[in-house]
Amino acid sequence: MLLPIIAFFFGLAGTAIAIRANTALRHEDRVPMQWSVTGQVNWTSPRPVGLAFSPVTTIVVLVVICLKSLGPTRPGQEHLVVPAMLISGAVLTAVQLLHLWLVFRTLKGTGK
Repeated sequence: MLLPIIAFFFGLAGTAIAIRANTALRHEDRVPMQWSVTGQVNWTSPRPVGLAFSPVTTIVVLVVICLKSLGPTRPGQEHLVVPAMLISGAVLTAVQLLHLWLVFRTLKGTGK
């Protein structure tokens, strides 16, 4: 019962972060999605799609982990499911925050 709660928490957190970013970026039509090694934007996406990508990915990954945990685990690894879920949720949230930091830094640098 703990895994769905963890998945819900990280899904809710990612969604709240995306909604807050959407409000802050309401004047932008598109957001950067990928950067080259030199820092140039390779491609952009419409703002709602770009900001929803990370929370949707987080939810899908955590749901897959929840479903996979319903099956048998390898001997000796029974107690690693919750830490794996926590680490996965934390890393996916950190990646979302990194993406948003890069978006805001890029848009600030272009004068928008």
